[in-house]
Amino acid sequence: MKAIGRVALVGAGPGDPGLLTVRGRRLLRRADVVVYDRLVDTRLLELVPAHARLVFVGKESGHHSRPQEEINALLIIEALRGRRVVRLKGGDPFVLGRGGEEAAALEAAGIRFEIVPGVSSAVAAPAYAGIPVTHRGVASSFAVVTGHECHGKDRRVDWAKLATAVDTLVVLMGAGRLETIARELIAHGGAADTPTALIRAATTSDQQTVTTTLAAVAAGEARLPAPVVMVVGHVVSFRPMLAWFEGSRSPATAAQAPRYARRTWSSASKSGARPSRTIRPVSIT
Repeated sequence: MKAIGRVALVGAGPGDPGLLTVRGRRLLRRADVVVYDRLVDTRLLELVPAHARLVFVGKESGHHSRPQEEINALLIIEALRGRRVVRLKGGDPFVLGRGGEEAAALEAAGIRFEIVPGVSSAVAAPAYAGIPVTHRGVASSFAVVTGHECHGKDRRVDWAKLATAVDTLVVLMGAGRLETIARELIAHGGAADTPTALIRAATTSDQQTVTTTLAAVAAGEARLPAPVVMVVGHVVSFRPMLAWFEGSRSPATAAQAPRYARRTWSSASKSGARPSRTIRPVSIT
C-alpha cells in the first residue's frame, strides 16, 4: 500500500519572487503537485521539478476557478495518492488566505501537513512604499483587516471599533470598496484628514503608491486598480523621507539576485503570464 503523502501550505509572499522563504523554495523543488493562486508570481513555478503537476485555482472578485471545497478535496486526494503537495498561496497562508480552512480539512481527513509562513502584503506593501506600520512616538499598534467580506457571514468587520482602536489600519482586498470603507471610518470617529496611502501591486515592478487623506478616498478622489493595500494612519507621513523602492523599479539587479532567481526570473514574463510548461486540468473524481 502506498504511503499517504503530505501537504505544505506555503506562503509565496507579496509579489516579489525573491521574498519566498528558503523553506518554501526547498518544498517547491521537491513537489509532485503544486496548487497555486492567482496572485502567485508564476516565475516561482520554474523551481518545480519537470515531472510535477501544476494546478491553477486562482480567484478573482466574482469568479472562482474552483470552489474552496473543491480545492480542499484536491489537496486531500493528491495526498492520498502518496504525493508531495505544495499549496502555494499569495502572502501568508494564515493571513486572510483561507489557509486555516484548508488545514482544518486536511486534519479532518487525517492528512499530515505543515504551514510555511510567507511575507504578508500587510507589512510588505507599506515597507516597500516607505511606510513603517509602527514608529516610536507615532504608532505603537496596527491592525490588518479584509476589505472584502463574503456574503452571508454572521460576523462583520466592526468599523466602529477599528476607526479609533489602533494607530495604523491596513486594509487588504478592498480595492472595490475603498470609498465605502473610508466613509465608514470617518462616520465612526476617524479623522477626515488622516494620512492615507493606496499601494498597488506591492513589491513588484508595477508598484504604484498614492498618498492622500481619508476624506479624499471617501470622496472617490484617490483610486488605483486591484490589487491594492490601503494604509490609514500618521505613519503614512514618513513616506516622503523613507520611500526607497519605486524609483529603482526592481527588487534587485541581475548581479544582486540569487542564482536561482536569475535563472527563473528571466524565464517568464513579469506580467504574471502562465509559465511555458503545460498545465493540465486535474480531475478530483
